Amino acid sequence: MRPLYHPPVDRITVQGILYALSDPVRARIFIQLLRADCPKSCSAFLQVSDKTLPKSTLSQHFKVLREAGLIRSQREGVELRNQTRCAELKNKFGSMVTEILQAYGDELRKP
Repeated sequence: MRPLYHPPVDRITVQGILYALSDPVRARIFIQLLRADCPKSCSAFLQVSDKTLPKSTLSQHFKVLREAGLIRSQREGVELRNQTRCAELKNKFGSMVTEILQAYGDELRKP
């Protein structure tokens, strides 16, 4: 099985983070991972949007988040367990990611 790509912190870019979080589904996935107390499998997010997402679409969203450096995925059997890389991101980008997510949340709450 091909190893998963996780960029080293020095290769994570603002552009990559902004692209990954520009999709509302990926932003919701990332927010839910932030709130989780343990790594979550991809299948835990089948209902992250208004409709059920196909597994292939969900896998693509996780790939974008992983390759942007926002999450770390680890294989456990046939599943991937996902968690955020917040500590690493905070060391490099400060509060940027948190502020992006806060702004996204504020937009969702507007009438």
